[in-house]
Amino acid sequence: MDASGTGTTGGLADDRPLLGRTSTAERVADILRTRIAEGFFPPGTRLSEESIGGALGVSRNTLREAFRLLTHERLLVHELNRGVFVRVLAVDDVEDIYRTRRLVECAVVRGLGDPPFPLDGLAAAVAEGEAAARAGDWRAVSTANIHFHRELVALAGSARTDELMRSVLAELRLAFHVVDDPRTLHEPYLVRNKEILEALRAGERAAAEGLLACYLDDSIRRVAAAYARAVDEPADA
Repeated sequence: MDASGTGTTGGLADDRPLLGRTSTAERVADILRTRIAEGFFPPGTRLSEESIGGALGVSRNTLREAFRLLTHERLLVHELNRGVFVRVLAVDDVEDIYRTRRLVECAVVRGLGDPPFPLDGLAAAVAEGEAAARAGDWRAVSTANIHFHRELVALAGSARTDELMRSVLAELRLAFHVVDDPRTLHEPYLVRNKEILEALRAGERAAAEGLLACYLDDSIRRVAAAYARAVDEPADA
């Protein structure tokens, strides 16, 4: 797959205003990270310097630095004499992502302090997922699920934790885009997200952490198995 040409840049020209007056590599990387996470550039896609740089109106050096940053985040891979590609994960990568999520997300819930908690973002993500399910848009359900967990981590009020999880969740989306039955993968978590939200609304932090830990333990098995089938690689979980 190739991201060259005007029709395959995921509408990046529309993101040009996000660069502001200072077109930094970090801002370019942020735009591309979001586009990769949203599936505009699926795993295995070759990213064209010419078409992406032209769409965003940035120099080749700036774009190459953005590519370098995203390679460091394990979202891209550089192949000698071939170019830069969106990374295709191994099953071990998927399992490690979930181990990281469990460590961080459960710690966030455990450290919330006393209720009430600011749950508007979580509630909005639950409603987003339910609306997407009613519309039969399972890709959007996946996106809403990512939003839920991003909002959950944001309850910690830590920019560093937010940045870590933004990268981890973007990497996870690389796995989601490969799975060929997103409804089976994501539908069960609509109810489970709502259960976590209701536990937090009730001020039951320990119960919410227990639900979340069980959720992630189940999810690592389901996602790793589904991903292994999709890429024809044996899963250890």
